[in-house]
Amino acid sequence: MSEHTISATARSDQGKGASRRLRATGRVPGVVYGAGKDAQSVEFDHKALLRHLKLEAFHASILDLTVDGRKDRVLLRDFQMHPWKEQVQHVDFQRIDLSKPIRVKVP
Repeated sequence: MSEHTISATARSDQGKGASRRLRATGRVPGVVYGAGKDAQSVEFDHKALLRHLKLEAFHASILDLTVDGRKDRVLLRDFQMHPWKEQVQHVDFQRIDLSKPIRVKVP
């Protein structure tokens, strides 16, 4: 079992305007892809996500991601920060198939 669990909500609105509206309400847009499934647009709570991103182990661990009650095992692949604010702009997670080997850089 992973020691890092993060929850998200599926989102249907996409594009620059929708992402800006999300950020204005304290949410962060993101995407979950991989493991032979379609990419899924999601949104996260900014404060909770930022708290996780400050932990080194969060960047190289297999995480438990709960999207609307459904659990997936994921790796953090990328995130974008605002140039001068402490604000997460976007995150990318890759689903992991535990039956296949993966390669990860460990800091």
